[in-house]
Amino acid sequence: MILMQMNGLSKAFGADEILSNIKMEVKDNDRIAIVGRNGAGKSTLLKIMAGELSYDDGELFQPKDLTIGYLSQHMSLESNQTIWDEMLAVFTELRKQEEELRLLEKQMEQTTNHSTDSYEKLLDQYDKLQQVFQRNGGYTYEADIKAVLTGLDFHHFDYQTPIETLSGGQKTRLALGKLLLKKPQLLILDEPTNHLDIDTLNWLENYLISYPGAIIIVSHDRYFLDKTVSIVYEISRHKTKKYHGTYSKFLEQKALDFEKDLKEYEKQQSEIKKMEDFIQRNIVRASTTKRAQSRRKQLEKMDKLDRPLGEESSASFSFHIDKRSGNDVLKINDLSFRYDGEDNDLFHHVDLHLNRGESVALVGPNGVGKTTLLKVILGKLKAAKGNIQLGTNVQIGYYDQEQANLNSSKTVLMELWDDYPTINEKDIRTVLGNFLFSGDDVLKPVNALSGGEKARLALSKLMMQKANLLILDEPTNHLDIDSKEVLEAALIDYPGTILFVSHDRYFINKIADQVIEMQRSNTMLYLGDYDYYLEKKAEEAEIQRLQQAEVVKQKSTTEKKRSYKEEKQLKSERRKKQRRIAELEEEIEKLELEINQIEDKMTQPEIFQDHEKALELTQETQNRKQHIERLMEEWAELQEE
Repeated sequence: MILMQMNGLSKAFGADEILSNIKMEVKDNDRIAIVGRNGAGKSTLLKIMAGELSYDDGELFQPKDLTIGYLSQHMSLESNQTIWDEMLAVFTELRKQEEELRLLEKQMEQTTNHSTDSYEKLLDQYDKLQQVFQRNGGYTYEADIKAVLTGLDFHHFDYQTPIETLSGGQKTRLALGKLLLKKPQLLILDEPTNHLDIDTLNWLENYLISYPGAIIIVSHDRYFLDKTVSIVYEISRHKTKKYHGTYSKFLEQKALDFEKDLKEYEKQQSEIKKMEDFIQRNIVRASTTKRAQSRRKQLEKMDKLDRPLGEESSASFSFHIDKRSGNDVLKINDLSFRYDGEDNDLFHHVDLHLNRGESVALVGPNGVGKTTLLKVILGKLKAAKGNIQLGTNVQIGYYDQEQANLNSSKTVLMELWDDYPTINEKDIRTVLGNFLFSGDDVLKPVNALSGGEKARLALSKLMMQKANLLILDEPTNHLDIDSKEVLEAALIDYPGTILFVSHDRYFINKIADQVIEMQRSNTMLYLGDYDYYLEKKAEEAEIQRLQQAEVVKQKSTTEKKRSYKEEKQLKSERRKKQRRIAELEEEIEKLELEINQIEDKMTQPEIFQDHEKALELTQETQNRKQHIERLMEEWAELQEE
């Protein structure tokens, strides 16, 4: 069944055309992503679909009884109710039915003669109402509320908390929760992943996968789109084009389509040139003029292809360093932090070791102190305990998600030029142009910029620093997908060291070669990208489950004697583990000796002065250290067993 259809839809604001000849179709259970640059008109299209904005031309068809739920980008739940009462308000009709059922039950109790027509009528009425009540979720709605609140990270809250006391992000999450509980036939979500940590994102993905209606999503979270959608509409140059598959499949198909269209265009252009040459050579000769005239008619009737348009203009930048740091870039040992006046630590027992060239993602639940840790490293906040040691020649460049380093009263040009007054204005403008600030854009005041523009300006300042250690706090916030991809390409080629906090799992997969999970009481290192981290977490959970199952099993068999065969088998396994431990210790000792030998070699003048050889030996050292860490993990697991 078609829930919504748009034919030739157009929208302009004054002289600015936003959408033109939009064609789109939404069917039952469709999972649709709308993608495009910031300013392409994605949010405008969602507002038109939700009925919150009119359109200028075209047609929009939808059934009269279609129920639509719309979450806008900046939606916040303003209410003087408690969390529980506000969620309960979604089920007002169900609760009325519940009251009717209770009333009918009382009336049936008061009817002494169960064989009368009035009793039969009451029973029939009760039966019908109960079926409707059950079908609409009457017996599960309270459990549904609790499940949604838990999934959206409200399980630690007292449900009687007044909504007006919550933060903006918490109110937005509640607005999303209320919408999910309503279960409209068409769910329209504009940036639903804002204010969600990774655990909550995982829950929302799974919830939407099994959602019993159609969903349309605008999001800059590519990992989220890959998990949730199967159709992608791209808005580019005011028009839409439809692709089938996930976001990653859309990228592949888009590239293939462009290549195919370009080949077809070039082939036709070659044919046209040949025909034009033939006509020119033969039109005046009596013997061939008829053939030339025939070719001319063919050429006039030909449906000529337009040259396929490439990507719209993108930001273009790269990060460089002034000088190389030492191999040990940052060491943090047993770090704790607490705010003044607080009795308990925000976090403690934090350990972190960064080597040159590594790219480390710091992940963990909201509120655990990731941003605070970055500020402690930068010296903006003071640790309660532990020590932080920066390596030789380390220069830090910091990207602040709050963009507090931008001066709102300055223009874009002066914001950058004041930091580098000795550089020519032309060169400053060139840098800003690479970040899509061209012409009069550079004269805009900073306070008039959008979130995405401020992010690009902050990145331009970061690029100019040429630091060899980048500390990035949510660098992809406010960036559209295209800008994220440009940033990823720049960071992949960056020759320095990176420590970053991000909720963007696609970005983590692209950039990180290690993931550090931060909890309030410890940190855990995973030697891989985000997908590897998830695999290891799943393995850990499975091991824990098996261990718990084993404990239960052991309790039930404590009274039974172990047979000779079992005892023999256990001893054999124990010997195997002991042999493996010995092998690991020998291998670790050998690798450590090799590292010492390489490091001694690197101090020799002929090696030290040969940049390429020194880099090669540094990489060899790093590879051996990573190998040692993997062997140590296995050794520790075997020791525990």
